[in-house]
Amino acid sequence: MTVIDQTIGLTERTILGMRDVLTAPKGSRRGWRTAMLFAGPAVISSIAYMDPGNVATNIQAGAKFGYALLWVVLAANLVAMLFQSLSAKLGIVTGKNLAELSREEFPKPVVLGMWGISEIAAMATDLAEFLGGALGISLLFHVPLMVGMVATGVITYALLSIQNGGFRPMEIAIAVLIAVIGVSYLVELAMAPVDWSAAAKASVTPTLPNGEALTIAVGIIGATIMPHAVYLHSGLTQSRAPARTEPERAMLLRFSNREVIVALAIAGLINMAAVVLASAAFHSGHPEVAEIQTAYHMLTPLLGAGAGFIFLISLIASGISSSTVGTLAGQMIMQGFTSYQIPIWARRLITMAPAFVVVALGVNPTSALVISQVVLSFALPVPMLALIWFTRRKDIMGAFANSRLTDAAAIGGAAVVLSLNAVLLWQMI
Repeated sequence: MTVIDQTIGLTERTILGMRDVLTAPKGSRRGWRTAMLFAGPAVISSIAYMDPGNVATNIQAGAKFGYALLWVVLAANLVAMLFQSLSAKLGIVTGKNLAELSREEFPKPVVLGMWGISEIAAMATDLAEFLGGALGISLLFHVPLMVGMVATGVITYALLSIQNGGFRPMEIAIAVLIAVIGVSYLVELAMAPVDWSAAAKASVTPTLPNGEALTIAVGIIGATIMPHAVYLHSGLTQSRAPARTEPERAMLLRFSNREVIVALAIAGLINMAAVVLASAAFHSGHPEVAEIQTAYHMLTPLLGAGAGFIFLISLIASGISSSTVGTLAGQMIMQGFTSYQIPIWARRLITMAPAFVVVALGVNPTSALVISQVVLSFALPVPMLALIWFTRRKDIMGAFANSRLTDAAAIGGAAVVLSLNAVLLWQMI
């Protein structure tokens, strides 16, 4: 089993349906059935925005600072929408993914550096995702964390094996797991005493109470705008739909942008729900809650029967789905930068190895999750800046090169990330 070719996983009926839509008169291209033909890439990419790293940073943000950091989650999600849409556009227009274009356009030392940083980011990503799923299984079934890790490895490999029957089943499986996560948070919010007016105000009022809040804010950004997701989306769109002309590509971009907005809006709402839940449950009486294990044990006595169980179900769904997608992204990144690929089982073993090392050394799992998100935030400028560079060039994108407004927004988003990272590095020094 190797890196997926998007066209292999689509039935002939779906491909013909796409062709009919792309060549049909403009007025007949409406309806949710039409949109569903092209849906999938943003759904897969969006799971990166709901992984256990988000859970860890969101718990700390809500418990320690109440609703104060909700604006960070919202802002990060808006920036994520922009960069995921740019990544999808790159794949649709060029037929190549971000890693492949980087290998072709940049000097070899730069490519090797980008690959090295991206591999570190992929391992940090999988550390969070794999540990989160394992922790959920460990707590739910009362087994050692190492047993939970083995179980998570087996389950994620089984989910990866679904590719053998086509990629559409993988998309459906990921969408089902996203639904599980979303419903879980809806149920828990119904149990929690939420101050909705305060939450709404905090969502649009930028504030950073102290240096620790800055660290968590950077972690939120690293957990929300994921480096591997920026690479992955271009790979998921590069050969998916059979566009042959510029008008057809323009239509594909419209479908893609709509899917990005919907998929990442759902992911953003889930992340904000996690912060709101942690704030409502812990901030007023238990602001010291900073670990997933502690949050689980305290949810049932604070919110009622079933709250802890529902929390673990969402955590397991998050860990398994995001770890699966992270492995696919890592494989695509390696192949794009080096033209070399390894079997998916070997990739799965390599990326989950750091998680086993962390557990063997006795490192606190939640602390490892939060630190991994900060690592991701430092790795993030690499794909962000490369993506801006390629999508603004007319020699690569033609008529689809970024407008001045898009360029300004993308450069501004990257500048915010770089600035926050610089401040955090200064604090650490």
